[in-house]
Amino acid sequence: MQSILNKKNILVTGGTGSIGQALVKRSISDGAKHIKVFSNDENALYEMELEFEKFKNIEYIIGDIRDSEKINNIVKNCDIIFHAAALKHVDRCELHPLETITVNILGTNNVAKAAIHENVKNVICISTDKAVNPIGVMGATKLLSEKLFSAESFHSQSKTIFASVRFGNVFHTRGSILPRIEKQIQKGGPLTLTDEHMNRYFMTKEDAVNLIINATKIARGGETFVLKMPLLRLNDLFDAMKEIVGPKYGFKPNQIKTKKIGIRPGEKLTEYLLTDFEMNHALETKNFFIIPKMFESIDPKKYVGSKKPKNISTYFKNQKPISKQEIIKFLKTVY
Repeated sequence: MQSILNKKNILVTGGTGSIGQALVKRSISDGAKHIKVFSNDENALYEMELEFEKFKNIEYIIGDIRDSEKINNIVKNCDIIFHAAALKHVDRCELHPLETITVNILGTNNVAKAAIHENVKNVICISTDKAVNPIGVMGATKLLSEKLFSAESFHSQSKTIFASVRFGNVFHTRGSILPRIEKQIQKGGPLTLTDEHMNRYFMTKEDAVNLIINATKIARGGETFVLKMPLLRLNDLFDAMKEIVGPKYGFKPNQIKTKKIGIRPGEKLTEYLLTDFEMNHALETKNFFIIPKMFESIDPKKYVGSKKPKNISTYFKNQKPISKQEIIKFLKTVY
């Protein structure tokens, strides 16, 4: 079956980030006609241009999603927008709430309005599980970015289809926990653990990209798509990293200590993938959940292979963190 990206003009905001680059690679392999990489990181754009220099259908554009005029210009002639640009570091967002609001909310609104004006067919916003019952600035702004996209499906007369995808932690992406742990292991420790009881949902970059592509294919407008992800305990992740990465730098696992530093502002002990309200309205497929747009009746017929789960809350209540050995299997896919 031909990819939805084949012969399409693609725009990736935040295109120099880990997910952005993965989307560019997928767009190339799936036969995209033209790819615009939009980023405010000049050096990263330069390095990416060197890496992808043999591909002449990629355009590299420096700019900021807060610049509505710039966004209006680059969106022209685009078929699909993958909106990955955002401020994502929880502690930085707590310290700079206004900057986070202008990027994650107002910047997202700029992308949406430009897409409507130019009749872009599909726009997918990259969100996070921190948008579920948020206690911090980053999660709150990402929740509102999801709401912006959902609301456009009610208010806009455009044919543009807006949807969001909700991620957990993505293994080995830039700024994620794995590179930080590896740097600490390289120095012989200690590893800084916020709390030994902290749990997180994890996914691979391949999982992330596949969820985005699936959402692009089946979205009707206003939905949020949530991957069924494994849950792991950070303490187990740290122990697994010691086993996998420690020998690489000449250390045995028992030589690397772990230091508890406490939960940082804006963090929770356990993240959640859906709110209680969403659990009552979500549809389920084999690999992900679909949260329909606000106030829409639940209709599994709209999505092939979906169903209304009998008791979705039981799925999460019964979900246990995966074992250290299972985590090691995941880590071996990136190390």
